Amino acid sequence: MLDETNFFQRLGAEVIGTAFLVFIGVGSVPATLIVNGNAPFTMADLGVISLAFGTVVIATVYALGHVGGNHINPAVTLGLAVSGKFPWSQVPAYIGAQVVGALIGAAAIIGVLGQKASDVGLGVASYGDISWAQAFTAEFVGTFILVFTIFGVIHRKAASGFAGVAIGLVVFAAIIPVAPTTGASINPARTVGPMLVQQIAGGTVKWSQLPVYLAAEFLAGIVAALVYGVLTRTPAEASVAAPGLDLGDPDPQLSDGRQATTV
Repeated sequence: MLDETNFFQRLGAEVIGTAFLVFIGVGSVPATLIVNGNAPFTMADLGVISLAFGTVVIATVYALGHVGGNHINPAVTLGLAVSGKFPWSQVPAYIGAQVVGALIGAAAIIGVLGQKASDVGLGVASYGDISWAQAFTAEFVGTFILVFTIFGVIHRKAASGFAGVAIGLVVFAAIIPVAPTTGASINPARTVGPMLVQQIAGGTVKWSQLPVYLAAEFLAGIVAALVYGVLTRTPAEASVAAPGLDLGDPDPQLSDGRQATTV
């Protein structure tokens, strides 16, 4: 439980964590395209990009989870709130902090890689010649898998200490089948931030696709939370809204040896 940090510290952690996610994860896309030049995009390239996302998630979970919970994804925040594990009153501020972080991370990509990053698309999530229904399905499935896994690893009976690794690995895994369809955003803040920065940088942005991404990602977060709740509901599973959960160590030991948990 995040009872030792204040609200502004937690928001700051969400800003920084999301900025790291976007700079390293999303930034790996234009970096790969710039390095490749005219060479074709391969499965190896997709693997490297997926690894970048997965490793930065692992790093931020353990570096910032004890500060702000390290949601770094509005779909996760919404899912936790729907399940009663996060206070609704803090949801708007958390989502706002995540979007700000995504904007900072996307701006940093251009700051480091230059205008070439915008010229190759800045890693903005978009889909091509497919139906909106297929794109919706891809983002929904990817986000559902991510949020469902998060609920599993923060459960009071989950193996202690491995949450960050599991979350990072599922991000790595989910991106591989989803990215060829939609770019595998699976995160509303990651969707919006690079779009806004790309627009400011003079790049082309398909704003008409944004509602598909946001609807799929937010709905998946809600459904994943509800489904996991149905699967694991027992008399012992009383949910209590708290300042937040440290995804790296969701059930820390209290001084008397009992488990401190909001799950």
